[in-house]
Amino acid sequence: MAIAKTPAGKTRADDTVPLAEAAADTPDTPRIPVGLVTAASWSWRVLVVAGVAALLWWALTYFSAVSVPLAVAVLLTALLAPLNGRLRAWKWPGVLASIASLLVMALVVAGVFVAIGTQVVKEWPQLWVQAEAGIATFLTWLASGPLQIDQAQLSGYLTQLSDWVANSKAELASAAAKAGVGVGHFFAGLAIALIATFFFLAGGEQLWGSVLKLVPRHYQVATDRAVGRGWESLVAYMRAQVLVALVDAIGILIGALALQLPMAWALFALTFVTAFVPVVGAVLAGTVACALALVTHGPVSALIMLAVTIAVMQAEGHFLQPILLGRAVQLHPLAVLIGLAIGATIAGIVGALLVIPVLAFSAAFIRGLNPDGFPEPLRADLPEVKADTA
Repeated sequence: MAIAKTPAGKTRADDTVPLAEAAADTPDTPRIPVGLVTAASWSWRVLVVAGVAALLWWALTYFSAVSVPLAVAVLLTALLAPLNGRLRAWKWPGVLASIASLLVMALVVAGVFVAIGTQVVKEWPQLWVQAEAGIATFLTWLASGPLQIDQAQLSGYLTQLSDWVANSKAELASAAAKAGVGVGHFFAGLAIALIATFFFLAGGEQLWGSVLKLVPRHYQVATDRAVGRGWESLVAYMRAQVLVALVDAIGILIGALALQLPMAWALFALTFVTAFVPVVGAVLAGTVACALALVTHGPVSALIMLAVTIAVMQAEGHFLQPILLGRAVQLHPLAVLIGLAIGATIAGIVGALLVIPVLAFSAAFIRGLNPDGFPEPLRADLPEVKADTA
């Protein structure tokens, strides 16, 4: 193999010998195919990456009481970032702008639930009369319909249910205690999420600056740019999620108005709030709408409302989220659809809620690394570092 002198007087190889050929230099060594060598090199690297990902997943799952509220806080910060930025542009102090942004969100959520409660109180007498008539119609259908369940059989089923409740007080008390603990954890996580959102809004740039100092100096500019691109993608995702929730709410509202259900606008508000949780929110709102249709207008209206709910869910899962969210975060609709399915399978509701933001941030982060060079830094306190062209 030819050896040449470099200008610095050092030697270097003119040609690079493949690993397979180097392994076959001795007669007793069998020749290893280049494809197998390449596959082996990629395999151990993939195993290392998978191991790190599994360790990270275990840590996040073990500390889920903290990691999940912090993830929700990041999403809330992305949702409120445009309002917070507008207030700061109007020369509001950072702390005051953050408090005002959180108050606006709280007022919107409280206003929605107040509107629901007001309509329920207003229409409750009529709803009670309709519910009595609907239950009587449903019982008549059970007796004369295809199920042929008469009053005596229904009374027997109710008696069996009462006996089961009486004999399962310990199990029910244990389930209620677990539910109470779950509710307590929910409110504790909500408090952590709100407090973290305030600090992210008030001093997110300072927090990120402190974290960025841990990155080697040569990579600080590229890392800062990549994180900035990922954050922009998260903000775009939250804007698109608001549009998805609005479309879901309009779909449920149209079905409720067409069937002349009571509290149609309350169903609209409930659907809009719960639709921020992918798939599950539409199921919850649709269940309430179907129950309302059943007790007020009978099983036929309930089946029609069920069909409307299924149509809204299918439109959300197979059209709205893949198209709107995929376009907002620059992901292919198929990637969004598969990501939702995988996230819901691995981590349930939390996975469905967080998988698309994680994909959006990761894709934008990778695109923001820009391996061809390092342009001007996004942060004013970072020095310009030129790419190594040696």
